[in-house]
Amino acid sequence: MIDFIRSITLLLVLLNPFLIIVYLIDIVKKKTSKEFSRILIRAGIISFIVFSSFAILGDTIFRNVFNASLASFQIFGGIVFLLTGIQFIFKGSASIESLRGESKHIAGAIAMPIFIGPGTISYSILIGESLSKTNAILAIASTILICVSIIMLLKKLHDKIHVKKEELIEQYIDIAGRVMALLLGTVSVELIMSGLNFWINQKF
Repeated sequence: MIDFIRSITLLLVLLNPFLIIVYLIDIVKKKTSKEFSRILIRAGIISFIVFSSFAILGDTIFRNVFNASLASFQIFGGIVFLLTGIQFIFKGSASIESLRGESKHIAGAIAMPIFIGPGTISYSILIGESLSKTNAILAIASTILICVSIIMLLKKLHDKIHVKKEELIEQYIDIAGRVMALLLGTVSVELIMSGLNFWINQKF
């Protein structure tokens, strides 16, 4: 039970709904609560399927299906996150809209790479190794449900106070977004270095 709760807690920390809402701020502004909830639920379902697949199959999915190592995934994922962080620092939340693409594909674009990233996929594999397959799937489902619920709540709070405190909200978004971009860039470099170290140790 302790491992189950720990798995939910750590995956929720990696997903970090409070930072995700900053990434999605342009959608939060443009969409109604009903539209936003529908998009977010679809993104959550996509993420659940991906996380559960990695939890069940483990890192064998890289070796046997893609003929690659987890290190390669970490390096590529780190580069993607690094580019995202750099764009956010210089362009703010507007950069995320260009990176996600057209709104008709928005659910998949939110799932990847905002929900689904090197950190969350790697930890999904660890959840599958530390828990039974059934409990691993339940832990992942619970985490995504909590994360999506928190983001929906933040959307409702935003809609209520945005009119009265618009300037304050904009300042928060700008500051939080740029701080998040710095942290994202730091984690990205760490992912790249971790992948490189693992690859070098394997080769030499």
